[in-house]
Amino acid sequence: MQAPAASAWERAVLAVQLLAIDPAGLGGMHLRAPAGFARDALLGLLRDLLPADAPWRRVPLQIADERLLGGLDLAATLKAGRPVAERGVLAEVDGGVAVFAMAERLAPETAARVVAVLDRGEVVLARDGLSAVTPTRLAAIALDEAVEADERLPAAFGERLAFFADLAAVRHGEIGASSIDRDAIAAARASLAQIEIAPEMQAAICGTALALGIGSSRADLMALRAARASAALFGRAEVAGDDVSVACALVMAHRATQVPAPPAEAEQEEPPPPQEPEQGDDAEPPTDSATPDKPLDDMVLEAAAAAIPPDLLARLKVAKALGGGAASAGKSGALQKSGKRGRPAGVFRGLPGQRNARLNLVATLRAAAPWQRIRAAASAAAAPRVRVLSEDFRVTRFKQRRETTTIFAIDASGSAALHRLAETKGAVELLLADCYVRRDRVSVIAFRAGRAELVLPPTRSLVRAKRALAGLPGGGGTPLATGMDTARELAEAIRRQGGTPTLVLLTDGRANVTRAGIGGRESAEADALDAARRIRATALRVLLVDTGPRPTPLAQTLSTAMGAVYLALPRADAAALNRVVRSSFA
Repeated sequence: MQAPAASAWERAVLAVQLLAIDPAGLGGMHLRAPAGFARDALLGLLRDLLPADAPWRRVPLQIADERLLGGLDLAATLKAGRPVAERGVLAEVDGGVAVFAMAERLAPETAARVVAVLDRGEVVLARDGLSAVTPTRLAAIALDEAVEADERLPAAFGERLAFFADLAAVRHGEIGASSIDRDAIAAARASLAQIEIAPEMQAAICGTALALGIGSSRADLMALRAARASAALFGRAEVAGDDVSVACALVMAHRATQVPAPPAEAEQEEPPPPQEPEQGDDAEPPTDSATPDKPLDDMVLEAAAAAIPPDLLARLKVAKALGGGAASAGKSGALQKSGKRGRPAGVFRGLPGQRNARLNLVATLRAAAPWQRIRAAASAAAAPRVRVLSEDFRVTRFKQRRETTTIFAIDASGSAALHRLAETKGAVELLLADCYVRRDRVSVIAFRAGRAELVLPPTRSLVRAKRALAGLPGGGGTPLATGMDTARELAEAIRRQGGTPTLVLLTDGRANVTRAGIGGRESAEADALDAARRIRATALRVLLVDTGPRPTPLAQTLSTAMGAVYLALPRADAAALNRVVRSSFA
């Protein structure tokens, strides 16, 4: 069985060869690498392996819809007096490759339009009075330069790309001179349609996807295409086990959501003693063929498991503990509409001045252009060259992300408070170190001995935070309801000011002081449940960290009541808590 390429660069080169054989069928590649020699060398290799006439387009991050999909050519329309269509980039790249720069910051709506084109194999244009369907089959290269944990490729876009390559750690010395035969790639491309794949090979691909916890059937289909491309590359007429191993390692390893379970050890029976062959005319000579030591499914699964990135499953475990789901790209603050500030969020019909909306002159002329001949014929009087009516006015709306404030509500009561406070102090200081980049703020509320206190108002100042946290006391009863009410009131105040609050509640859930400051465990727990329901009504994002020596039912009940992400973290240090908070609210 042929083993997949060992190094990251060798795997990337092999993936590029398969992509050059079947670019539209495999969808493309998610390439994570900073701008540099390694990334340029891989892109240059792919471009050299494609047909000489294959289009190659670089798509900028902030590309407009009319340039991406096509639309009205305003200058040509005004000159001709009739609607003139403009071809978009995705239509121009039919049969070639579109390279998306800074794809980790791609707007969700732009990613959705690209995904629709990849799925349908055509560009559907229905805008500005134009309607057209243009067939286009292309491969997409998503360049990912993300350095922040909350910046990642849109999930739907990444799912359509067969391969993933991480060249961040590849050094210049690992990149050797390319010795790939271009004629062999062209021959493999021509023979791809005649490659056959046996049912047992298809079953091995599906079994590998199931063992790795991959739920999408796209991975199976892309692995099948990659196996056929591998067979064509090595001059085989039918897909072999080596091709399936290579395909699963390149297509499925980075999609794994679980470690494949080891095969059950069956009780092996002692083989019968070898029998002496009978001497005679009918005796068959011994053969050198032997059955393989392992079945095909196990060999393919081992090849795919060996290619799993070392940190992938660790990150997936954290995501699963936090409720699952991939984080969205961009910063964590919620979006809000604005009339004048932020990034453009689209063009809409309306009059300038309403809600501080700005007139979009180009969009206004674009809306008026298709009607110029009709309006000129309907008007006998002299009129300006361009006739613009009130229904043509278009305004631009903007959107901006709100500032995020993470509120730590700390149970500072009891004998174990000193340990929890030490963890929280370190986590707050680590979070503050990222605030200059993420533009977040941090606040701390401590509740103990019948009252809750705002120890640290929302701030980015690391000096101020250290000074406030240094003298934080501990001990006394647990007024859990009072602490939760104080955190909710602070979150509502932050939201009224235009911010996005998030709450991290550190407690073991053992309330023993009521809102009135009176002791009584049963009444205190009832007050805490009521406070949890009030938090849920505000739709506040909450992470409840159970700080008890073991997971407690009371904390889990509170988490369910407030709709929070529950995480038992009895022995976490400051760094672990910091990672959990950042991952949960990314």
